[in-house]
Amino acid sequence: MNLAHYLETSAQCFPGHPVIREEAGDISYGKLNEAANRVASALVRLGIKPGDLVALCAPNSGDWMAFYFGALKAGAVAVTLSFRLKSMEFNNLLRHARPRMVYADAARLPDLEALKGSGLPETIICPGGDMDLETLMSRGTPRFRTVERDRRDTVAVLYTGGTTGNPKGVMLTQEGMDFSCQSIALYERYARTDVSLCFLPFNHVYGQIYIMNSVILSGGSLELMSEFDMARILWLLDQERLTRFYAVPTIYTRFIDVPDLSRKFEKVRCCFSGGAPMAAGILNQWKELTGMTVADGYGLTEMMPVTYNHFHLDHHLPGSVGQPVFGVELEIRDKDGNQVAAGEKGEVSVRGANLMKGYLQNPDATAEAFWPDGWLRTGDVGTVDSRGYVYIVDRLKDLIITGGENVYPREVEEVLYTRPEIEDCSVVGVQDREWGERVVAYIVPRQGRTLVAAELHDFLESRLSSFKVPKEYIRVTELPKSPQGKILRREVRKLHKSTA
Repeated sequence: MNLAHYLETSAQCFPGHPVIREEAGDISYGKLNEAANRVASALVRLGIKPGDLVALCAPNSGDWMAFYFGALKAGAVAVTLSFRLKSMEFNNLLRHARPRMVYADAARLPDLEALKGSGLPETIICPGGDMDLETLMSRGTPRFRTVERDRRDTVAVLYTGGTTGNPKGVMLTQEGMDFSCQSIALYERYARTDVSLCFLPFNHVYGQIYIMNSVILSGGSLELMSEFDMARILWLLDQERLTRFYAVPTIYTRFIDVPDLSRKFEKVRCCFSGGAPMAAGILNQWKELTGMTVADGYGLTEMMPVTYNHFHLDHHLPGSVGQPVFGVELEIRDKDGNQVAAGEKGEVSVRGANLMKGYLQNPDATAEAFWPDGWLRTGDVGTVDSRGYVYIVDRLKDLIITGGENVYPREVEEVLYTRPEIEDCSVVGVQDREWGERVVAYIVPRQGRTLVAAELHDFLESRLSSFKVPKEYIRVTELPKSPQGKILRREVRKLHKSTA
């Protein structure tokens, strides 16, 4: 099997149908498949063999997709890296993965040339490098027979966002990626007539698996953007070019203030949020303004997807991430690995065909990620009710212990997000001589709104136990986030140190 057959099948069935729609024009399935064939045949001529690692580090584009599917067709493993990485981060990841070849944009050339001096990588596909992508494709042929791989072979390596420590290279298998995309296409009711917004980066599971590969499996179209552009998206909505809207929670909070929001989303038949938990308050506001339910779910790089909250949207429960995907098992376990009773908190633990193989060249981290019986430890605290609906409470490592009491930051944030003057917030624990840790809230106010700490304090006091109420409210213009829009608590804690 080979995941590249998704592109081949859709190209065979719908050769003239646009797989990519973007400002520069459309690219059909037939054209993209031909470009991928040229890449694949050229890679083979350059000595790339099945199982070899090749890296991609560039913004979303048709060229990125051509190289990605070309690498897969050749039997190689695609190591997808964020184009936003700083030089030190990029160099560290490349030294860790040690890919034979790197496809990148021109901005990355200085880093690559410095690395090549030490023999890594062998070939740079980049403007100014050993050759650019156009030259590479000119050495290939428009027809190529895809190299078949074993279902347990690694198809891609995606590095985690590093929200709880050093990034790790997650090895996803052919079988696992196929299970994920098939499940997503089923739950999302993808159709060939759909046009899906895609500004989320392809190096991340959300952009690569949830949107790109699942759309191609279904023969639909991607409205492709290299990054988030509010003005462009509003224009696309006004032109009625989108039927599926994909974003992260912070984007939805920005759109809430857009005038005439309901009319703009008239032709959109699905809104989905992922990448980070979405506050119930934001879900409810979106429903009131547009009449649409934002579908959400739960997954992680190591296993995508885990749950869905929208197989039947009339049973969508705000605050829950839904029920496990067909074929995925989920348990809530205590610190000793024992399953807890319904309603009790514990670590979310899962297994299924979409489970990662492990972490690239990191057996210790791989061993720590699994219980002895092979179930994956997600590191998330959650509960399951009597109907099987899952609720994510917080990250285990984000737990705040103040005065001997446990505080889960997300619980406090959920209440803060119900306030109309708050656009973004992050609750963290900081060292305190009296309390051990004290609860601190960092808040980004909505434009034109005023924050009054005393009012927020009284509001929270009326809804939460006193030990959960923040002792500080710090106003900031923005919060540190990953490229996927996830607030990075460890960076927020550093922010507190810098302002202490």
